[in-house]
Amino acid sequence: MKPFENEAPGMLFGLPMPMAQAFGLRGEKIGDMHATVRMPRNELHTNSRGDVHGGALAVLLDCTLASAARAHAPVRFGVVTVDMALHFVAPCNGDVIGTATCERRGRSLCFVRGEARNVQGELLALATGTFKLVERAASA
Repeated sequence: MKPFENEAPGMLFGLPMPMAQAFGLRGEKIGDMHATVRMPRNELHTNSRGDVHGGALAVLLDCTLASAARAHAPVRFGVVTVDMALHFVAPCNGDVIGTATCERRGRSLCFVRGEARNVQGELLALATGTFKLVERAASA
């Protein structure tokens, strides 16, 4: 079994994250400066046309990029989003898969790029972001 396989709702790669539960995010892969997160389609997260709302895509990409920033030590670090740019490319009416790569990791800042695709592999959105690593307190 992979270390983060079958995580409880509200967990994302070893860290508690209520937003992950609210959007049904499931961590699929993390490591080597990369992360993959899936967001199942949820009627509550759609726009007036029935497509996945851009805000939901933003949540997915923020969480996926942040996960890539901490991919070297997933439970040691949390992150703070410093900035994120998002470009919407196409609508989606199903599950969405976010992938991200940490392009450069400094002592505290990470520069990450990612994308969201539907299950057929079609590009939906592109994102770049800067994230600050925050070491988490050791658990007792």
